[in-house]
Amino acid sequence: MSDEPQQPNQGVADHQPPAAPETRGEAESGTESETESGTESGTRSEAENEARGETATATGSAPMSRTANATGSATGSAAANEPPGRTADATPDQTPNATGNATPNQRVYPAANTTPGRTPNASGSAPMSPTAYATANAAGGPAAAEAGIATADAAAGGKGKRPRRTGWRRALPTWRMVLGGFLTAMLLVIGAFLLGYSMVKIPPANAMAVKQANVYLYADGSEIARDGEINRENVSLAQVSKDAQHAVLAAEDRDFYTEPAVDPKAMLRAGWNTALGKGKQSGSTITQQYVKNYYLGQEQTVSRKVKEFFISIKLDRTQSKDEILQGYLNTSYFGRNAYGIQAAAQAYYGVKANDLDPARAAYLAALVNAPSEFDVVAHPENKSVALARWNYVLDGMVKKGWLPASQRAGMKFPMPKDATAPTGMSGQRGYIVRAVKDYLATNKILEESQLDAGGYQITTTLQKRNQDALVKAVDDQVMNKLDRKNRKVDNYVRAGAASVDPKTGELVAMYGGIDYVKQYTNNATRRDFQVGSTFKPFVFTSAVQNGSATQDGRPITPNTYYDGTNKRPVQGWGGSYAPENEDQRSYGNITVREATDKSVNSVYAQMAADVGSDKVKDTAVALGLPADTKDLTATPSIALGVATASVVDMADAYATVANHGKHAPFTMIKKITKDGADTIELPKRTESQAVSREAADTTTSILRSVVQNGTATAAQAAGRPAAGKTGTAEEDRAAWFAGYTPELATVVSVMGQDPDTAGHESLYGAMGLARVNGGGPPAQIWAQYTGDALKNTPVTDFDLQLQPGADQIQPPPSEPGDNPGGGGPDDGSTPGADTGGQDQGQDPGQDQGQNQGQGDGGTADTNGGDPTTGGAGDGTPPGDPTGGESGDVGGTQPGGQGGVPGGAGGTTPGGAAGPSGDGGANTGLQGVFSGRTSP
Repeated sequence: MSDEPQQPNQGVADHQPPAAPETRGEAESGTESETESGTESGTRSEAENEARGETATATGSAPMSRTANATGSATGSAAANEPPGRTADATPDQTPNATGNATPNQRVYPAANTTPGRTPNASGSAPMSPTAYATANAAGGPAAAEAGIATADAAAGGKGKRPRRTGWRRALPTWRMVLGGFLTAMLLVIGAFLLGYSMVKIPPANAMAVKQANVYLYADGSEIARDGEINRENVSLAQVSKDAQHAVLAAEDRDFYTEPAVDPKAMLRAGWNTALGKGKQSGSTITQQYVKNYYLGQEQTVSRKVKEFFISIKLDRTQSKDEILQGYLNTSYFGRNAYGIQAAAQAYYGVKANDLDPARAAYLAALVNAPSEFDVVAHPENKSVALARWNYVLDGMVKKGWLPASQRAGMKFPMPKDATAPTGMSGQRGYIVRAVKDYLATNKILEESQLDAGGYQITTTLQKRNQDALVKAVDDQVMNKLDRKNRKVDNYVRAGAASVDPKTGELVAMYGGIDYVKQYTNNATRRDFQVGSTFKPFVFTSAVQNGSATQDGRPITPNTYYDGTNKRPVQGWGGSYAPENEDQRSYGNITVREATDKSVNSVYAQMAADVGSDKVKDTAVALGLPADTKDLTATPSIALGVATASVVDMADAYATVANHGKHAPFTMIKKITKDGADTIELPKRTESQAVSREAADTTTSILRSVVQNGTATAAQAAGRPAAGKTGTAEEDRAAWFAGYTPELATVVSVMGQDPDTAGHESLYGAMGLARVNGGGPPAQIWAQYTGDALKNTPVTDFDLQLQPGADQIQPPPSEPGDNPGGGGPDDGSTPGADTGGQDQGQDPGQDQGQNQGQGDGGTADTNGGDPTTGGAGDGTPPGDPTGGESGDVGGTQPGGQGGVPGGAGGTTPGGAAGPSGDGGANTGLQGVFSGRTSP
C-alpha cells in the first residue's frame, strides 16, 4: 500500500460510476474515432488516460487493483482514488503504482472510459457496465464483481465477433460481398440474355446476300454468260464436292458439326492461331459468319455483334448444320468478284463446285480468310503466305480424317488460272442472252422482271461445237474480208445466222453480229429485212399441199412448165402485177425445177396466184413463220419474199421441210432451274404434221437441184447431200441462203445497214465484189459451217417420198411463134396430111399431151391462148376435123394422129397437119428444150 495520506471519502467515490455527461462524451469521442480512423480510438484513449494518470501521480494518487480499491473503500485509502478511464486500455497486471513500480494483480476499473454495451476495448475484453459492477460488488463483494466481469468476457467471446480489420485489409471485399456481387451479376446477365433473345428477331436476308447472277449454259453445261451485278450462283450442298466441304471446315471451323452456334473456344483458338502466324482468323463460328453474310452486314459495330450473337443461337435451333453450311458456302466471298463456292470454282479453275479436288478445294478455302491477299496470281509476292494457309487447311483435313495422309504427302499446289477481265455481254454472249430473254417472255415462261432478281440457271439448246463453228465460218467468209478503211460499203456489212436441228426444232447455233457491245441489234432475230427468194420454196410446198394446178388446169409439179418472161403480168387474180426477173432476164417456157434453180420471179408470182396467195401464207405459217410477220400479205408478191421474217424464223420453217413436213416447235431452252434446285416448267412441245410428207419431200427434191445445178453450187463445199435456196432483197440490201442436210437446217443472211443512221444500204461493191448475192458469201458461210459442225458424223442422204407424177417429164407449151393468131374451126387444116404430127406423137409426152388436151380442151371455145401470156386455151371439140387450138398443151386430132403440143399461137391456115408453133411437128424435140440451158 502507499504511505501517502489518503483523501477523505476517496474510496466511496471510486465505487460510483462516472458522471453521465463525462462518460457519454468520452464514449462519443471514442466512437467517432473508430468510425473515421479505425485505430485512433484506442490511441486516443491511451493518451487521455496517460494524461490523467500523470496528473494522479503528480498529486500523489496512484491506481490500484479492484481488490485494493475495495479495501480502500473501507479504509479510505487514497490509492484507490483513481481518475476514471486512466487504465481502461492497460493490462491489469501492468498498471504502475504511485511510485512507478508495477503492482502485481492490480485490476483497473473496467468501464472508466466505456459506455455500457459498447464494443470491446483495446484489450479485446467485453466491458461490464458500471451499474452491474457496482451491484455485484455491493451484493457479493469484490469476488462477485470479478465473476461478473469474467462472465461478460466469456459471453463476448462466445458470440464469435471478429476484431475489426485495419489498414489495407479494409479495402478487400469480404466473401459475403463477393458472393453477393457474383449472384447479382449472374442475375443481370441472365436477364439481359433473356431480354436480348426475346427482342432480336431473325431478319430477312439482306439484298446483297440474295442477289445472284443468271447463268446461261450451253446444252453440255458449259457456261455461255452471266448477267447481273453480283457474280453468284447458289448451289445445293449436294452440288459441292465433299473435298470442298471438308476444306472449308478445316479452314474455318473444324468442330462445326459438334459445337454450338457460338463457341468461346473458337474465339480463343482463333486468337492463338493468329498469334502463331497462321493468318488472321475470326473468332466467330461458321454459323456466326453465315449470319453476318446473309442477314446482317460487314460493319464492325457492337450492335451488329450483339445481333449476330442472338440470331446465331436462334438459327442453330431452326436450321440444320447442313443448311447453315450450304448458306455459308453460297454467301462467302472468294475474290475475283466471285460470291459463293460455285462462282469461285469457275473464276479460279474453270470448273464446277462438284468437280473440286482436295488441292484446289483447299486453296479456295484458304481464300475465304483473305481473298485479295491470297490470290497468288494477282499478288505473287504473297505466295508463301498463301502456301502456308493452304498447308494449314490440308493438315486440318488429315487431322480430322477427311484426307488420307498418303494422299496429302504427294500433293502439289494447284496454281489457279489467270484472272480474266469481266467479259459481260461481249461477243456473241449478249446476242444469246437477249434472244433467251425474248424467248422466255414471248412464250410466257419468265418475265424479264423475274430474271432481274437473279438466281436462274438457264440451259440452252445451243451446242458449243456448232456455235464455235458458225462464228468461225462468218469470220472467215465475211468479217475477215472487210476493209472498212478503204471501202465505205464494208462498214455497212452485217451478218446473221441460225442453225436448227430438224428433228427436234432446237436451235443449236446462232450468230447475232460482230460484237454485242459494238452492234446491239441481233441480226439473227431482227425482222426488218426482206427474205427474198428464200420464200419461193414455200409457194411450191403450198402448191403440192393443196393439189394446186396452173390456170389451165395442169397439176403443179417440179416438171410443170411456166412462162419465165421478164415482167410477165400475173394472170388469175384481181390486180395488176408484172414482176421483174433478176438482171431483167427472160427465160421463156421453163419448168418449175429450173425456175427454182434460176430463181425466176415471173414463174413464182404466177404460181402464187395459181395456188392462191392466202393458201401460200397459211402454209408459210404452218411451216414456222410467225403469223404476224410484217408484209406477209396474201398477194402474188408474197412469192418474191417481201415479208421480213428473221433468220431464226426462216431456219425454223426450213427445218420443217427438212423433217418431212413435221414441225417440232422451235425452242432454244432445254432446262431452267432457280437457286440450283427448283425446276421451272417449260411449255409442252408437240410435233405436228404441218404439211404432207409428199409436199415437203418434193420441195426438197427441187431444192437439191438448186445446190447441184442452180444458184447455190457453193454449198456443195459442205461435202454433204444438201438442199437450199438463195435469196436477194430489193436493191441487194440483203443476201440470203437457206439450206439443210438431213441433220441441220441453217439460214445465213448478209445485210447492209448504215451504222450511223441505221438505214438499210445496198451491198454493191462490199468485200470487193460487184454484187453480194445469196450464192456468194451466205452460201459459203453455210458450206463451211455445215462441214465443220457435222465433221466426223455419218453422212446420210435424204429419204424422199415425192408427189405422184413428180418424176415424170411434161411437154412444154410452145413459146410465141412467128405466126401467132387466134386459131379456130375456120382454119381448115387437113388432118393427118403431114407425118410430122405422127412423129411428134411418138414423143414420150404424147400420152400426157393427149390426156391433158382431152381433159382441158373439151369446150366449145375456139379461141387460142394469148400469145404473150400463155393463157389457157381450149382444144377443139371432140370430133372437130380441124387442128387443135393452141393452149398450154393443146388438143389432138380425132383418131390420135398427129397430136401436136400447141404453142401460144394458132395453127397455120391451110396447114396439112395439126397446129404448129415452136413445138410444132417441123421442129421435132428442139421445141421442147427451146430457151433452156444445159443443167
